[in-house]
Amino acid sequence: MIKTLFLSLMLSLLVSTGVHAKIQTQKVEYKSGDLTFEGFLAYDSAIKGKKPGVMIVHNWMGVTSETESKAIEVAKLGYVAFAGDIYGKGVRPTDAKGAGELATKYKSDLKELRARALYAVEELKKQKNVDAKKIYVTGYCFGGTTAIEVARSGADVAGVVSFHGGLTPSTDDKNIKGRVLVLHGAVDPYVAQKDIDGFLKGMNESKVDYQMISYANSVHSFTEKAAGLDNSKGAAYNELADKRSWIAMREFFTELSK
Repeated sequence: MIKTLFLSLMLSLLVSTGVHAKIQTQKVEYKSGDLTFEGFLAYDSAIKGKKPGVMIVHNWMGVTSETESKAIEVAKLGYVAFAGDIYGKGVRPTDAKGAGELATKYKSDLKELRARALYAVEELKKQKNVDAKKIYVTGYCFGGTTAIEVARSGADVAGVVSFHGGLTPSTDDKNIKGRVLVLHGAVDPYVAQKDIDGFLKGMNESKVDYQMISYANSVHSFTEKAAGLDNSKGAAYNELADKRSWIAMREFFTELSK
């Protein structure tokens, strides 16, 4: 009995102090009909039992090492993280032109975009260590836009988080079942004020449980170091906004997990 109590105490200390066993990662191939995708799974094997699952949607470059690093960081928080693949296995743009074309293709076809995101959600739910009743979706830029579209699809997800994503208004806000967290660059030139106004109007009229946080002096891509530091380019990294938004996401997930 004493030995069991001691082991339980040690495990609790490991989790509470942020000391983890090695994060387990693997590429995951999954299919829907004739379509094949390749995502990235990460979880902490020291935490036993079923855990909430977080589906992470990549930016316009597809599932990259940056996306995988985000999944690993989410796994360190105690969740099963799965970087979903919207574009399909082997479809990875090599430059901004190609990325822009792919992102535009799917943003122009919301039915297909939502479907591909939901394929990833379903794959996450299949993981044996995932609590399928506690699924969260988050994403960056193109991925942030996609996270909101997952909610608008009426998917049974507890909450979604958008990091510097698009905020196009939609009549589908009425379908949202879970909570919404929008993390936005206050001076993002790619998101028009009329869209923000329309987005908030839709959220309010549909009585969605949402939060929107705007970060001062932050433009598009404020979490991405590769974007550089020049705000005049419209997309740039902001260290303070990056840290603050990560904390906001972490607290949001904690609230959802209660």
